[in-house]
Amino acid sequence: MSRHLMLVIFMLAAVCAEAASSQETSTNVGGDVQAPDGGSPVAFVYVSSSPSANNYEIDAFAAVSSGRLTPVAGSPFAADVQAMTVNGKYLFGTNGVDIRSFTVAPDGSLQQVASINAQQFNGYNCGGPIKLFLDRSGTTLYDVDFYGNICANNTYQSFGVNGSTGELTYLEASSPSTQFGVPLSFIGNNMYGYGSNCYHFSALIYGFQRKNDGTLISLTTNPATPVAKPGDFYCTSLSAADRTNHVAIAVQQLDGQSWQPDGLPQLATYTADASGNLTTKSTYLNMPKQSVSYPTDIEMSPSGRLLAVAGTAGLQVFHFHGSNPITHYTGLLTRNPVDQLSWDNHNHLYAISRSTGKLFVFTITPTTFKQAPGSPYAITNPQSTTVQPKM
Repeated sequence: MSRHLMLVIFMLAAVCAEAASSQETSTNVGGDVQAPDGGSPVAFVYVSSSPSANNYEIDAFAAVSSGRLTPVAGSPFAADVQAMTVNGKYLFGTNGVDIRSFTVAPDGSLQQVASINAQQFNGYNCGGPIKLFLDRSGTTLYDVDFYGNICANNTYQSFGVNGSTGELTYLEASSPSTQFGVPLSFIGNNMYGYGSNCYHFSALIYGFQRKNDGTLISLTTNPATPVAKPGDFYCTSLSAADRTNHVAIAVQQLDGQSWQPDGLPQLATYTADASGNLTTKSTYLNMPKQSVSYPTDIEMSPSGRLLAVAGTAGLQVFHFHGSNPITHYTGLLTRNPVDQLSWDNHNHLYAISRSTGKLFVFTITPTTFKQAPGSPYAITNPQSTTVQPKM
């Protein structure tokens, strides 16, 4: 073989090897090497959607380590549900009256196994469950029961979950309030859960103690809002607890005279003591400003080191430091309106945008962030999302 021919073969082999290497790995903004697509799923991602009027279904995806999504066999699954949550073995969804239970198979597929009329327990022919959430153990299911009391006030209904069948047993409803409109977020001890609202410009951060049977007792604590600029006051909304005893709250400073927003929304952090009382060192001077405009959802990462904030102007992620001030991390990861967020246990953040019909996936660690391959995904009229980590 001539030296010239051998040189050509060597050069071709080198080019092919370089191309193969570039296909097998990709580098994120921090220089970390990502594993190639494929392999076992690290999570199942579920999105309820409405492809046509009065027609609802659940789109199911398997996520691999890169964050790329692949439809689960049989998806979409017919299901008359909008809001959803999942506890590892069962997915729960509601249509505003009933709560339905679905088994989650090892391949991520769904099958309905039970249903209960939740509206009947509030004693009125109005209202019903509009949002679902679980305690940290996944043994008690809760709903935000809209107009669950005298067709005017909201409550939190509690349901026991049968681990063998997925059937729900009604336990009781919490005390009522017009302020109860968001899912509670439980701190690490699974004993105290918190929410916040600002009904008619009256800020309220509220908490509940979870009893041994899963039912809720309202805490008498009335946490102060962060210190505002002289002449201003704060409205509060949403909550996200970490795995220890800290809670993030979205806040908006308002002018005391005009009651109009004074600056961008900010993020406060609170610390719960052994009795569930919340205190804060947050002030208008040490809280970071967010660029998402009106916040629609905030979610803590499983590690408790990152806080994702969704809003009408997009999605942003912050560093979370427990009782110390929250700090900036990313800019807007998308400028599409984002309605709901979910994390898995492999640094993936999932976000749905109802108005644009998109499901976004991002890979985010405390030092690196990027959009996952294949993202965003088109979903017709998405309603809500929930994520089941597989490992």
